[in-house]
Amino acid sequence: MIEFKKPDITDLDWVKKAMAESEEISCEYCFGNLYIWSQVYNTTITEYDGMFLAKSESPKGVSFLYPCGKGDKKAAIEELIEISRLEGKELSMYSLSEKSVKELNELFPDRFEIIPTRNFFDYIYTSEDLCELKGRKYHAKRNHISYFKNNFNWNYERITPDNIKDCIEMNKKWEAINDDSVGLDNELDAINRAFDKYFELGFTGGLIRRDGEVVAYTFGEPITDEVFCTHVEKAFSDVRGAYPIINQQFCENELMSYKYVNREDDTGDDGLRQAKLSYNPTILLEKFDAVLKE
Repeated sequence: MIEFKKPDITDLDWVKKAMAESEEISCEYCFGNLYIWSQVYNTTITEYDGMFLAKSESPKGVSFLYPCGKGDKKAAIEELIEISRLEGKELSMYSLSEKSVKELNELFPDRFEIIPTRNFFDYIYTSEDLCELKGRKYHAKRNHISYFKNNFNWNYERITPDNIKDCIEMNKKWEAINDDSVGLDNELDAINRAFDKYFELGFTGGLIRRDGEVVAYTFGEPITDEVFCTHVEKAFSDVRGAYPIINQQFCENELMSYKYVNREDDTGDDGLRQAKLSYNPTILLEKFDAVLKE
């Protein structure tokens, strides 16, 4: 029987290799993202025939990431079916791309129910669009950024060992202001884990200062050579232009070597959905659950 364990920083290399072999571009295929949320979702991992397998818990129950890497996926899925059967459940897998759905249906014809998960579709933009904000569709974004630049003494910095503590302090202030937000404890747990292992996880991030004080920060990691994934973006909402300028400046200074920027999903939050749609995604990346039919 396969044994799963908690992900550790020492798993980074082999997991990233398997994820890269999958050639997927959804946010679930980032080791750093998986690691920082592993406490929240009780995520455990294992290696099987050179592939990466992950098991997570959510309000919907236990589910597995579709196997990634080069190996015998049919055998791996049969193992997951057996694990689920011993737990008295039908196998459920999450975050399948259209490519993975096609592969699964070829391996197990008419065995799985495929369910679109709109709340977890990823919003993907070109780095050029996020940097340049050209055209009428970005008029409001440019106005907010112009206001910030014209009214504040500001500067952008890449996150380094010298200034990461300032982001941590800003995050504490942000937490105090937003302490009634739904799901905040889980998010803050993930952010704290990210800051604790920020450089070991290979994150890249940036911050904005106003009069020397950090008012916004963001960070993420590459998924592929062409796609960067932004995991976290925080700003003080009462500082006009803080959110748009950290997004634009981070892209301009750090992400222009990537073709695309994946800004992850909206988890069904209406405000977040409208905010992400307002940047006019180039790709709304569909993802699916796959549940074994009884």
